[in-house]
Amino acid sequence: MKTTLATLMLALTLQAQAKDFKSFVQVLNKVEAKGQKKGVKPGDNGRAIGPLQIHYKYWQDALEADPSIGGKYSDCNKWGYSVMVAKAYLSRHVPDAFQRMDYKKMARVHNGGPSGHRVVATIQYWEEFKKNL
Repeated sequence: MKTTLATLMLALTLQAQAKDFKSFVQVLNKVEAKGQKKGVKPGDNGRAIGPLQIHYKYWQDALEADPSIGGKYSDCNKWGYSVMVAKAYLSRHVPDAFQRMDYKKMARVHNGGPSGHRVVATIQYWEEFKKNL
């Protein structure tokens, strides 16, 4: 009985976490690509691609964290793939924030790199993110 209850609680926690991450990336997409998921033009002077505007270095970093993602950088143009990349990147660099679904810290790291949550320049990005919640 204890095992069943613990398994159920873990499953519910993971399900809630997945929903929260889904909501997070939906807002991220609004900020990065105005909610567009297909045919998104490269941003940041051509250095970021796809619905989450992922840079090459960000993608490489995510693949180091989770090699099972596989694929090519150009796959970041696909919604589902870009979500997997963001999940790997954020869970690697801010595992505490990822576990708690700390949108502020995760958004600032997405925008400013592994220590982006400490960079003053990402505060404005967070303000834009909050407007889209």
